[in-house]
Amino acid sequence: MKTKLFLLGLLVSTMTMVGQTTNSTDSKKETWYFKLGGSYFIQTAATEFPVVGGQLPNRDVYAGTLTNNKLISRESVTGSFGEGFRSGITAGYRFSPRLGVELAANYYSSNSKTMAQTTDRLVTPSPTASTPVTYLSFTAEGQIKAFDLAPAIVMFLGESHGFEPYTKVGIIVPVHGTLEIETNRDYATFVGANQVANTVAYSKDVVKPNATVGFMAALGTSYKLGNHISAFAELEYRNFTVHGKTKETTEYTENGVDKLNTTTSFRKATYSTIHTDYVDHLDSNSNNSTYNSTGFDETKPMNELSSYVGISGLGFTLGLKYSL
Repeated sequence: MKTKLFLLGLLVSTMTMVGQTTNSTDSKKETWYFKLGGSYFIQTAATEFPVVGGQLPNRDVYAGTLTNNKLISRESVTGSFGEGFRSGITAGYRFSPRLGVELAANYYSSNSKTMAQTTDRLVTPSPTASTPVTYLSFTAEGQIKAFDLAPAIVMFLGESHGFEPYTKVGIIVPVHGTLEIETNRDYATFVGANQVANTVAYSKDVVKPNATVGFMAALGTSYKLGNHISAFAELEYRNFTVHGKTKETTEYTENGVDKLNTTTSFRKATYSTIHTDYVDHLDSNSNNSTYNSTGFDETKPMNELSSYVGISGLGFTLGLKYSL
């Protein structure tokens, strides 16, 4: 919130300067321009990640004997998908020396983030020295890939020695995107001190979002390289959250063997285990076995509570601008 207020205050102060600045920019006529650029963003706010596959967003470490396996450390896993790379193309129209509009089309790929992690948790009940016991270690990593449109209003602040600073404010409208969560699970089975089996399971879940709108503000400058060509640089802040709409498990393997698309796989037989519809609340009418055990339908998507992830970040953009 402090960052938003600072940026808004900066934009207001620069707009106030506009009426006080007079130079060669005032003679410019209406014109179209196009920009091509690449950006790198860093996250500006970290929040707790949502539950992943029934696992809380924690980093848990277990230790102890077969009969006394216990949690010895836990920390919350927080972060944002606002860190990553973006490329985009922008069309702009300058309808006065001081004012213009832009529409950017961007592709964004976030850095991969750990959303949950567990080490050496005993998952078999009542172990003894003569019966097999299994320990689970897993890591869930998430990554967002998205296309968005970003309309904005641009305020030009005047040109001096080839440099022309500007500010802009606008909104971000994602038009397509997914959160991909890759989970690696290692099941190690022991009898006494001897390991007798090991299963490495891999799954990929694809979460599709509900429609949302975000906010962006930027401060930049262009530098004239020729009659029509300029280089530009921008410092941009953006902030929005994404709520899940549906989730589907698209890959599931055990020791490299497909277990999702085979007729003998239990996951193939249960539609609700690989499809989720997110809802705002759960009750006796929901398709969820915990809240509606008698009416639960395995042939329909499971209902789970909707969660959200943040994509707030501060980015630096470099690129080229062509003016008609």
